[in-house]
Amino acid sequence: MNDQARSTQGNGHASSGNGKHRSPADRPCFDPTAYGNGPDDFVTDMTENAAITHHAMQIGREVIAYTATAGHLVTVDPGSSQPNAKIFYVAFTKDGVQAQDRPVTFFYNGGPGSSSVFVLLGSFAPKRIKTSMPGFTPPAPYTLEDNPDSLLDKSDLVFVNPVGTGYSAAIAPHHNREFWGVDQDADSLKQFIKRYLTANDRWNSPKFLFGESYGTARSCVLAYRLHEDGVDLNGITLQSSILDYAQSGNPVGALPTAAADAWYHDRVGVKPKPKDLQVFAEQVAQFARADYREALAKFPNAKDPAIAAALSTLSKYTGIDTQTLSSWNLDIAAYDSRGNSLFLTTLLKDKGVALGAYDGRVTAIDTGIAGKIDPNSGGNDPTMTAVTGVYTAMWNSYLNEQLKFRSNSSFTDLNDQVFHNWNFSHIDPTGAQKGIDAQGNIVLYTAGDLAAVMALNPDLRVLSANGYYDFVTPFYQTVIDLQKMPLVDQKVRDNLSARFYPSGHMVYLDNGSRTALKADLAKLYQGAVKDRPAVARIRALQRMSTMSTMHH
Repeated sequence: MNDQARSTQGNGHASSGNGKHRSPADRPCFDPTAYGNGPDDFVTDMTENAAITHHAMQIGREVIAYTATAGHLVTVDPGSSQPNAKIFYVAFTKDGVQAQDRPVTFFYNGGPGSSSVFVLLGSFAPKRIKTSMPGFTPPAPYTLEDNPDSLLDKSDLVFVNPVGTGYSAAIAPHHNREFWGVDQDADSLKQFIKRYLTANDRWNSPKFLFGESYGTARSCVLAYRLHEDGVDLNGITLQSSILDYAQSGNPVGALPTAAADAWYHDRVGVKPKPKDLQVFAEQVAQFARADYREALAKFPNAKDPAIAAALSTLSKYTGIDTQTLSSWNLDIAAYDSRGNSLFLTTLLKDKGVALGAYDGRVTAIDTGIAGKIDPNSGGNDPTMTAVTGVYTAMWNSYLNEQLKFRSNSSFTDLNDQVFHNWNFSHIDPTGAQKGIDAQGNIVLYTAGDLAAVMALNPDLRVLSANGYYDFVTPFYQTVIDLQKMPLVDQKVRDNLSARFYPSGHMVYLDNGSRTALKADLAKLYQGAVKDRPAVARIRALQRMSTMSTMHH
């Protein structure tokens, strides 16, 4: 184990007998390498550098001393064992604990092409940005505050930036574009996780993944590939899932989100207005899967009384009049010829504002800004506009000043080049080729990978977390995708739980929802780690597959 890896372990420097906190000296790092984020860029430097700093924070009643490590690990090509990429990561590890008793969680955002800065500074790291969500967070100065909802009391946290994001790049003779595809990306992150486990003696720790948006599709493929390679997981959190791209824009899946938006903005026609959003959303979901689905299929058969009844209910639930809904062919997820979401731009048209697709509570003056939101990009959505400036400024200051990692390169938080060059083809474990159809549309399907890995590792726990106001990856569509997932065994299905929060795509940006999600995560970790027979079975599974890999 190298020096630097050893120092990331935080070897019990918590406190001396007299209660005074004595931590070792920080180790700043300056990295002169130029990290290009274009498809043909690469680096030649192979050092595993890291800035190491020591901190303490309070979560609940517990004061936690922790070590932050920001730097690079080098991954190798599984065939030749030659270095192929430098991956930039930030890890927060609790000091003074036995590695095998301490879970470790790998976090990433989606895109493809997003760094992990959004999940790092918004969700469960020790620090988080104070935002004014669902309002616009005005320009600097911004505040970074201790995060009372941090997950550090339950797990060590590792935030990973895939190649082409953050300061991560291919190592020559490889180029960034070689890592830009469903399978290539999952393999690259698999190699990173294995390198992290080796460098930090964490092979015996309970292991978890936390992915958001495209990161949920990534988690399904990655979890299966890790299993094949002898790394078995204890838990996965899928936040704001997109597991079946063919269903993107399905009105049945989108309707309950539209109704939640209308409810929030006091536009529903149900009198009196339902008090409880959850009960209302369930009622709308029931209508969506039966009468609404039927009406969509029969429309525009004007003589059918079922259509008239459905239209009236649809209008009450969405706050859009029946005439307008008819002109949309009843499709609540429809777009106009310019690519604007009809519902998001119509609901508050009388006020001259459009709703955010990532969070319907957020509004912005509608100058085409809430246009057709690609679930993979999203620089121009009101939600993203409301927080992007804050993230970029605060991240640079936190990384340089508190984590003490400095670089001449600019940090790539969102890289559109990744998305435009992405290879979506993917054969899931059932052998189905999905990815791109004949028209060039994305039809990636990864729920099959999740079903396979859950069936192979019956102790794996999965938490699906969604925001009610997320129109990009609507919560009810996730429910449908998970219900349709090819997983027969009911006992295994019971390892999957779904939770919904009054928030948007980035669930944790809403203070109350972040606290609620943290409580649900605490339950997931508690359950997965306290179940000793399950942990023992996962470790045995891991030993077996590692041995069989060695024999091949």
